[in-house]
Amino acid sequence: MPPSSAKPALRVLLCDADRGRAALLEQALADAGYSVIARLSGAENLSAEVAHHQPDVIIIDLDSPDRDTLEQMRSISREQPRPIVMFAEDDDSGTINQAIKAGVSAYVVDGLSGKRVRPVMEVAIARFREYQALREELARTKTSLEERKVIEQAKGLLMQHRAMSENEAYQALRKLAMDQGKKLPEVAKSVIAIMKLLG
Repeated sequence: MPPSSAKPALRVLLCDADRGRAALLEQALADAGYSVIARLSGAENLSAEVAHHQPDVIIIDLDSPDRDTLEQMRSISREQPRPIVMFAEDDDSGTINQAIKAGVSAYVVDGLSGKRVRPVMEVAIARFREYQALREELARTKTSLEERKVIEQAKGLLMQHRAMSENEAYQALRKLAMDQGKKLPEVAKSVIAIMKLLG
């Protein structure tokens, strides 16, 4: 039998203290093709629940996010990032900004009608992916800059202590890296450490 081409439903962790509202939201999510794998009545142990259930998306439905909830979301965004959708009654711009800074991908005021579920979820997931890509690019750029600094420092030390030209120093580092089967920044760090020992 050929494998099904249908994508598996996205797994949602739903957090809502209001049982009636949570039931309506869970039904709207199911109707839109999402699978609610856990329903929490509060955000107290949100990080632990996320680690346990490994949802694709987190939905938090509440009147207004308190400081503890925002801190939980900050922790999740740092340690186990995933899209977070927040439905709230509070439309204060300060609250919304705090929620976005804490890692919320979509902040929706005034509840959710069934037909808005899918577009809201898709926007949240797209924004989350975009943000993650930017974070990864920033981390790569930072690493690359740090590696270049180390290589420049090693070249400078070789030029100073071995009376080499800049090109000779660079070629010497490259040869060392190739001979040792190591990356250039790694060899550059070793050269710096040795030169410092030799004074």
